[in-house]
Amino acid sequence: MKDILEQVQKPSKNDQRLALASYDALSSVLDQLKSENPEIEIAETEEKIKIPVRALKLLASILRALSEGHPVSIIANAAELTTQAAAEMIGCSRPHLVKLLEEGRIPFTKIGRHRRIRAEDMIKYRNQFKADQKALLVDLMKEDEESGLYDS
Repeated sequence: MKDILEQVQKPSKNDQRLALASYDALSSVLDQLKSENPEIEIAETEEKIKIPVRALKLLASILRALSEGHPVSIIANAAELTTQAAAEMIGCSRPHLVKLLEEGRIPFTKIGRHRRIRAEDMIKYRNQFKADQKALLVDLMKEDEESGLYDS
């Protein structure tokens, strides 16, 4: 798992341009697909392969993220992370993550002395944390408006 996280790199400007062009083309084609397993052709080799629509939609999401300059990695939801990898995933220190685990805010399993966290649980935690942050910001803005801080 650590190897995957170490391989994540920000896309180059050329990668971003190519990803944007590919995303535009793929997203317009996705709207026209009628089969759940469309056949695509690799022009370079003329090989035809069937790909699930879900995989093509995932590819479109990846291309969009790359075109915006975001690094991308794919981690299976069932994958288990070390505390270090999980901390890197949410951008905090390992000791802070361990504190979150011990407080019961993120589920984990213990194998001997080592804690393991499912990637799916980390994604849920990160999404909930971001939603809570957004709600707090909205509340702060409402309070500021009510107290007249935005009046001229």
